[in-house]
Parts: sequence; C-alpha cells; structure tokens
Amino acid sequence: MIAEIELADQVGLDVFGVGEHHRPDFAVSAPAIVLAAAASRTQRIKLTSAVSVLSSDDPVRVFQQFATLDLISNGRAEITAGRGSFIESFPLFGYHLNDYDSLFGEKLELLLRLRESAHVEWHGRHRAPLSGQGVYPRPLQHPLPIWIAVGGTPQSVVRAATLGLPLALAIIGGEPAHFVPLVELYREAARRAGHDPALLPVSINSHAYIADTSQQARDEFFPGYATVMNRIGSERGWGALTRQHFDAMCEPRGALLVGSPQEVIEKILFEHEMFGHHRFLAQLSVGPLPHRQVMRAIELLGTRVAPEVRKALE
Repeated sequence: MIAEIELADQVGLDVFGVGEHHRPDFAVSAPAIVLAAAASRTQRIKLTSAVSVLSSDDPVRVFQQFATLDLISNGRAEITAGRGSFIESFPLFGYHLNDYDSLFGEKLELLLRLRESAHVEWHGRHRAPLSGQGVYPRPLQHPLPIWIAVGGTPQSVVRAATLGLPLALAIIGGEPAHFVPLVELYREAARRAGHDPALLPVSINSHAYIADTSQQARDEFFPGYATVMNRIGSERGWGALTRQHFDAMCEPRGALLVGSPQEVIEKILFEHEMFGHHRFLAQLSVGPLPHRQVMRAIELLGTRVAPEVRKALE
C-alpha cells in the first residue's frame, strides 16, 4: 500500500485515501499510521482517511493523530469522518449500536470544536468531559480539512451541509443518477444554513478499475470484486453477484467505473455533468487484486485519465 501511495504521488494524482476496518479481509485498522508512513515518501499528494469511523473512536485522539500527520506531511492531511459501512468497531471498543446516530453526532461536534481551539469546554453522553485541557499538537493547516462521508442518507447529507463541511458521497451500487437529488439537497440545505454551496466541495467515491482495454479491465476486476461483495452479501442477505450483473454495472449509467482509460474518462465526465463535483475518489483495490495490477491501474489513472479529465473541465 505504501508503494501504491508513492506511485500515486509520482503520477500526479491529487489525493489518496485509506479506510479504517477491523476485519481480517482489510489491511488497515489505523489509517493515520499508514498515511504517516506514506508522508515520508511522498511530496505533493493529499493524504486522507476514507473513512475514519468516528463513532467508535475518540475525537481527541483522531484530531491529535491527523494533526501530527499534517505536520509530518507539511500540510497535506485531511480527515474524512463517517459512521463506516461495517459494525465490528462498535463492540470492539465498547459501544452499543443502539447509540449509532448519537455517537456520531456528538463526536463530530467535539472534533469540530477541537479543530477550532486547543482548549475546549465540553460535556457529552459518550465521553468524559473536557474542562479546558490543551489538545496538542496543532496542525499546520488552519482549519484542518474535515469531510463528511455519507452513503445515501438524507439526514447525513443535511448535517454536513448545515455544518458547512465538504461532502464525500459513496456510490457503489445502483445508478449514479439516483443520487443527484442528494447532492441537490446538500447544496440547498447549505444555502439555507447560510453557507455558499459554491465553496463546499463534493466528492464522488466509487469502486473503479482501469486496464489497457475494457475487456481486460472487466476480466481482471470481476473475480476479486465478486469474492468480496459476495462475502459481504452473505453477511447482509444480498443475492449473489453474477457476471451479468457486474457487466451491467460497468455500463455507462452503472455505478462501477471499470474499463479502459477512455471509458473511465467518459464516465467521470458524464457524472460531472450530473453532480458538478470537485473530486472523484476511485477505490481500486476491492477484493484480492494482485499488487502489480493495482499499480498499473494507478499508473493509468494518473497518466491517462486524470490529465484528460482536468483538461476537459478547465
């Protein structure tokens, strides 16, 4: 993974995100540690969590870790905070799923307070109070960027908008067009809260894979993708993912950005017409993909796809 982040920096990509998971089929449970290691071997690329599961973590430690990362990287750290798509962290750290929503709301409030000031007076239900103790170190960036990740819940979209925080919208199934009302809701809620929507970035985060040809991309990506999605699906009661369903998701109006560089360029631009988003985050390593294939996909994303997308949107 460190080599992948290093390559992403070398080929001119803008940001690399590392998720937090507490399962045997994911490599990282502590994103800030991996990103700090990558910071020492990169120069320009932004380094973000994708996501930090804030509900089951301590906002003080999350802030300290990413403030430290910001200093190590000379101002390239970001936090993407979310409730996560898995629940293992809740019993692992002693939290109850009955408090799923209140945990995130309360801890996000504290994280934002810590971003504003080193000394905070704060009381809540799920954490010991703060009575002005200093929280250090302070990051190089002021404020430290904090994005809110959502998976399609209108209440989460409105919360991000009301707080004036950038939105990271995960689209991993269905048709992207179905998510347009959520982005419209976000911008309208921001406007009503007194924020300028034009100043609030939106990121679209999707599963993606790029190879030299469309057929190669689909053939290489499907086995690992089906393995992980069917494993998760068996836990959640989903039907099995077939190759026919997968191929349909790769079509121009589907959720997967899997194909040749030109196909992925066209799909990013097609989605930009719908969302007017500022960032596209491609999750390339879904399932057990060989490292060399992930590296090739990153190379194509940086040298073929990103330059053409930037040029088209100038």
